[in-house]
Amino acid sequence: MSDQEYRLATAAHSGLLYMRGVPGVALGDRVVVRDHSGRRRNGQVIRTSDELVLIQVLEGTDNLDLERTWVRFLDRPFEISLSPDILGRVFNGIGQPRDDLPPLLSHLKRNVNGAPVNPAARAYPREFIQTGLSAVDGLNVLVRGQKLPIFSGSGLPHNRLAAQIVRQARLPGGESHFAVVFAAMGVSYADAGFFRKTFADSGALRNVVMFLNLADEPAIERLILPRAALTVAEYLAFDLDLHVLVVLTDMTNYAEALREVATAKGDVPARKGYPGYLYSDLAEIYERAGRIRNKPGSITMIPVLSMPSDDITHPIPDLTGYITEGQLVLSRVLNNLGVYPPIDIPPSLSRLMKDGRTTRARIMPGSRGRSTPLTRVRWRCATSLPSLAQRIYWRQTRTTSPSLTPSNGVSWDSERTKSAASSKPWTSPGICFRCCRRRR
Repeated sequence: MSDQEYRLATAAHSGLLYMRGVPGVALGDRVVVRDHSGRRRNGQVIRTSDELVLIQVLEGTDNLDLERTWVRFLDRPFEISLSPDILGRVFNGIGQPRDDLPPLLSHLKRNVNGAPVNPAARAYPREFIQTGLSAVDGLNVLVRGQKLPIFSGSGLPHNRLAAQIVRQARLPGGESHFAVVFAAMGVSYADAGFFRKTFADSGALRNVVMFLNLADEPAIERLILPRAALTVAEYLAFDLDLHVLVVLTDMTNYAEALREVATAKGDVPARKGYPGYLYSDLAEIYERAGRIRNKPGSITMIPVLSMPSDDITHPIPDLTGYITEGQLVLSRVLNNLGVYPPIDIPPSLSRLMKDGRTTRARIMPGSRGRSTPLTRVRWRCATSLPSLAQRIYWRQTRTTSPSLTPSNGVSWDSERTKSAASSKPWTSPGICFRCCRRRR
């Protein structure tokens, strides 16, 4: 069928092309649409039956003359070329270069849809990934093979935080087998330029593969982009034996695109208009992260999603929480107070923290290379109110700080909360990010 072109389009609107009388078409097949001017457009089959084939055209259906529109079914899904030279490149949602460099030439091409890791072949996530953020490395440890989302809100600095994680993420002990796959969906031109400039200026781009989909680009491309990014991550992790960190932002834009396409197809809506298969669709993406037995590489995932109206019970964060192993919650209150990163500690959680604890303690500032048990780490504040004690923490430093006497007697220890009347003066182990802010 890939050698045949059909001129059987019956209708076209809202980026959808309807065709009748085309047999043997598979769901998800890639399509090339040639209009009356000879321009070629990419498309994907999103619904198929003996009577009707529905095609989502990525470049839209504007100015299509149905009588002079030819459609070719390629009998294969979207594929992406893979090679070690892919590091340092920037692509759009379907794997086409957007860095003014030639396309990647390789004999190896793989279906972007992939498959989740076989549960019988999974290895348990272990070993620490250093992000350079004390609230993560000290309180919500990220472990290789883990899925740890960031729950943010409109106007919060999640893009800045995601870029900082990409710049600073590394493996402890000086290991060099590390790469980052960064995928941005539905971002503005300003945000896309910020990501590219930040990675290029910091030198991190040479170990990063970027996928960018802008806000004015097709919604169907946002559905393909995370799958293309994870296909690259699987190649880097399980073919090249690298430890790969995948950052997906913003998964809310992905879910909105899924709702838009589902509505166009006529699927029955569920909670807040999202299709009933939103959970399984998200799981299809998230479960591609992890570790495989007898494979040295790993895929660690940090999805970033903005909660509509800061509602953590919204379907997108709600369903994401069921699939992933914890969450980092950004607080609007802390952001308004000028705290960065505004990670709200009480609702944040890393369910695999214990598995990265020993490695994390060994590299904590102030430990001088010794492995420090988690129970020996003290978190104190000199000036905060008791009700805010859980929101602040102290970071150990290599330098000796002068002794400080608490102004209100508040002293919080990870093993026990000491009495406010305690007369024991304590030595400041570092910096209070929440309220004291004495040194930076």
